Amino acid sequence: MNFSLSSVLAMTLLCGAFSLHAQTNMKPEDTEYYSPVPPTLTLNKGVPSDAIVLFDGKDLSQWKGEKGKAAWTVANNILEVKPGSGTIQTTENFTDFQLHIEWKSPEVIKGEGQGRGNSGIFLQGLYEIQVLDNNNNPTYVNGGAGSLYKQRPPLAQVIAPDQWHVYDIIYKAPQFNKDSLLVSKGTVTVLHNGVVVQNNTQIDGTTEYIGLPKPLSHGPGPIMLQDHGDLVQFRNIWIRKL
Repeated sequence: MNFSLSSVLAMTLLCGAFSLHAQTNMKPEDTEYYSPVPPTLTLNKGVPSDAIVLFDGKDLSQWKGEKGKAAWTVANNILEVKPGSGTIQTTENFTDFQLHIEWKSPEVIKGEGQGRGNSGIFLQGLYEIQVLDNNNNPTYVNGGAGSLYKQRPPLAQVIAPDQWHVYDIIYKAPQFNKDSLLVSKGTVTVLHNGVVVQNNTQIDGTTEYIGLPKPLSHGPGPIMLQDHGDLVQFRNIWIRKL
């Protein structure tokens, strides 16, 4: 039996229309089309019900210091760097996650460039999202607020003088094989006060240098907050495992 090109196209369109009609008439109980069923979450003051609250303004029970207890200052529901006390990190380790964290530059502005309101948020303890006072404070292009430090500058500079900054970070960890060799690089998306400043950005290496990550099968790692000697403040920190 011979078919013309026009008849073949007509049958193709007819089958497509039937398939679309079948899909749009699926019943809610046809759960086999919706597996797995997504979890139901609620929000409590903006915090998802499946989130781990890392800092709620009360204490540092979810954190530790470089040599034991975390020594940063907690007052008025705010966490503030205690210069000279060292970096703090979460007691729990994470792989892929959504992280919410709010930060504010010091009340008294001193210095310039990297010496002004400097801190950092380290993903798995290895990859830094820069925290820096960015109100009329020029610095090198991949070292400003919202940068994947020393790798990728932000897509935009979001200025919020004398106000709180909000980072929402979505992180996918790099993957290594059984021989501890890199299989796929990690990626990070960052929203700064609701503005996308890193868009599924590929992570080329750890913060210490530019290049491929060290050949480590490093597994889960902590969230680290940097003591760079400035009185940077943090609040409302929570994380969701992905």
